[in-house]
Amino acid sequence: MSVLSAGSCSVVVGHPLDTVKTRLQAGKGYKNSLHCVLTIYRKETVMGFFKGMSFPLASITVYNSAVFGFFSNTQRLINQYRHGDGRHRCSMADLAAASMLTGLMSVGLGAPVDLVKIRLQMQTQMVLAENLHLAGNVPNGTGIPLRSIGIPTQSLYRGPLHCVSSILQTEGLQGLYRGAGAMILRDVPGYMLYFIPYTVFCDLLKPDGTSSLHPGSIWLAGGLAGSISWVTATPADVVKSRLQADGQLQRKYRGIVHCVLHSYKTEGAQVFFRGASVNAVRGFPMSATMFLTYELSLQFFRGL
Repeated sequence: MSVLSAGSCSVVVGHPLDTVKTRLQAGKGYKNSLHCVLTIYRKETVMGFFKGMSFPLASITVYNSAVFGFFSNTQRLINQYRHGDGRHRCSMADLAAASMLTGLMSVGLGAPVDLVKIRLQMQTQMVLAENLHLAGNVPNGTGIPLRSIGIPTQSLYRGPLHCVSSILQTEGLQGLYRGAGAMILRDVPGYMLYFIPYTVFCDLLKPDGTSSLHPGSIWLAGGLAGSISWVTATPADVVKSRLQADGQLQRKYRGIVHCVLHSYKTEGAQVFFRGASVNAVRGFPMSATMFLTYELSLQFFRGL
């Protein structure tokens, strides 16, 4: 129950900014974060920020139970192997190993959820003529550059289940794991820079070495850890978002390397930091909510 409540709160808190982040990283026509927010609001109202939230919300119980359970059990196994006591306090090296293994495991569960979320979040984007190779279909003499032509698209997916079904039919099972390689590059170091800073900040914020943390300290430690993790993961997150958003009409990227090279050649190195500020802002309340709700829920159920 603690994982359920913590996960649900973190999804609701973080999803609006996650939509902004995804549009900035994989979409076109946004000048900056504020322009993206205003554009979504004007064209799609407040509901546009919550597009694609139902699938992560429905699956968060399984996902967070698996992630936190795997992390705890991995720590215990490492301690048992190295120190002969599963309750021994983890060293930083042990904590890093457990975190990175957790990040690797999480991709198996999280990649399909992330892909469906991103496909639903991106449905209102314009389809550029340069991506569809429509030169032969554009009337001559219009005087309009092909790159500026936008064609509004109808929704390809009616919801998450229809999205999953459509991907399986058109792209096969491997289609649900498109971008999983980039997600590994994001989550393996990302989880290390998530759990280690949280542990360090918790230790620093304890009045003494044995007392329990104040809820405000848990909130601050979790928020800072989330911001650090998400900002450092932004370059890999950009590549992942582009690969997962790709393929709705015509495949643009052949893989991770091609996506990196194509993005760099067409948009410069700054493209890999697109959405970094949103990640920093989003990562704080999302992770603070996650850790605080989780820790308080654990304390409550242990006291029953």
